[in-house]
Amino acid sequence: MNLETKWLEDFVALANTRSFSASARQRHVTQPAFSRRIRSLEQAVGVTLVDRSTTPINLTPEGQLFLVTARNLVEQLNECLGHLRGVSMAREALDIVAAHSLALSFYPEWISRLQEGLGELPTRLVAMNVGEAIHVLREGNCDLMLAYHDPYATMQLDAEVFPSFSIGQVKMLPISLPDAKGRPRFSLESKETIPYLAYTQGAFLGRSVRMLLKNDPLRLRLRTVYETAMAEGLKGMVLQGVGLAWIPDFCVREELKSGKLVRAGGEQWDVPLEIRLYRCSLVHKPGVEKLWRQMMKLPRDFLQA
Repeated sequence: MNLETKWLEDFVALANTRSFSASARQRHVTQPAFSRRIRSLEQAVGVTLVDRSTTPINLTPEGQLFLVTARNLVEQLNECLGHLRGVSMAREALDIVAAHSLALSFYPEWISRLQEGLGELPTRLVAMNVGEAIHVLREGNCDLMLAYHDPYATMQLDAEVFPSFSIGQVKMLPISLPDAKGRPRFSLESKETIPYLAYTQGAFLGRSVRMLLKNDPLRLRLRTVYETAMAEGLKGMVLQGVGLAWIPDFCVREELKSGKLVRAGGEQWDVPLEIRLYRCSLVHKPGVEKLWRQMMKLPRDFLQA
């Protein structure tokens, strides 16, 4: 197989822009020349990598798989050349994507604890919804993904290609503002209709709550008055006394301790969740490989936040 490095760089640029003209400008070549180089790459690997029938263009399934390898090769080659040329390279930060609630309330405490066992660990964190995070992980645009484990396998992540570490066991709790006597203003024990603060349809946490309520008559007494994809958004509305919501326990730990918020129901209404750290085994970035090996040596309780 005769591959040119510039073809791989062209392909990575095309995957980022989804446009032949934009990629050609980025790569400082004419569009016809850029298109010929992508064709040459496809001929060299023996498969069609780009679906040209759509606008913006999409990668074929083979192209999506090859993109991870192309990014990996370009990154490793640049890193190697940098060392050979005597460039002093600082320890590279790891790019992590995480669900919004995990990025805001879980990650800071967990990464601090992990660094107690591993030493300094430079990271860059981007918060996004789970669907976007999975897409970024699959395309090799991040090093690690922090997400809730999906027991119903709707995330469709192959455990061989996307291995993971379990790093936390948490619960979603029904939460309400307290009344003057410290009791929940909105209680699941009530027989009346309850104003309900819900997750939007595509939100992962919303699916977990819906599974809990699926066969319970309680769902008929919940009147949705507000929806958002983010747990922190629901927490803000609960603090305003608008209604009741299910929120991960680590998001409301301080408010429950101070009495600013209270549980709205017993433990039978809790939703257990597992938090995992994922990587793509097709990406061999030295920093990720080193972190993974180090984490495997740590005691299990050190990984758990």
